[in-house]
Amino acid sequence: MKRSIAILSSVLLFATVFSSCSSLKKFVNKDVEDEDYVISQLFADEYVDEKPFVPQKPVGTVTPGGKVGKLGIVITAADNKKLYAAIEDWYGTPYKYGGCTKQGVDCSCFVGNVFKTVYGVSLKRSAHDIYEHNSTPVSKDKLKEGDFVFFTNNNKKVSHVGIYLKDGMFAHSSTSRGVMISKLDNSYWKQHFYKGGRLKR
Repeated sequence: MKRSIAILSSVLLFATVFSSCSSLKKFVNKDVEDEDYVISQLFADEYVDEKPFVPQKPVGTVTPGGKVGKLGIVITAADNKKLYAAIEDWYGTPYKYGGCTKQGVDCSCFVGNVFKTVYGVSLKRSAHDIYEHNSTPVSKDKLKEGDFVFFTNNNKKVSHVGIYLKDGMFAHSSTSRGVMISKLDNSYWKQHFYKGGRLKR
């Protein structure tokens, strides 16, 4: 109990000093109970203000390869339609530190919910723990649909996780725009990409 109080006091002091940081404000406003989660969130996602993914063709357009889905991605017969449907179900949900509902969700909970729906597996709660316990490393050039993509922040910690789709695109809960589609060649994600990961069976 004393350790919990000490940790919480340190977090609140840190928040006071850096009170201008909106993402940290979101964090300290959550109901803090789990000590390990508190510590891991000190290394959580940095605020990334990126432009939304713009599909090349309108939703519903039928192309020679397939139909453009709600995510703005051409869905073909070779794609995992259940995966795309699960992501669509969360698409646009706002980001929230520690959030795990349609009112607000963080990166690891979004990924966890999708994997539970699509693959029937339960993942660890933080991005770092998913990397450590639920995945086997995959190089960037070997990524396949449904793989994890892990990123580090300026503290060089595994702090963010998304789901690789195809053609350099991945789904994740972004700090600025919530659940969205981004591209690995985005300047921020390219710089902070750490490793790919494949679900450990």
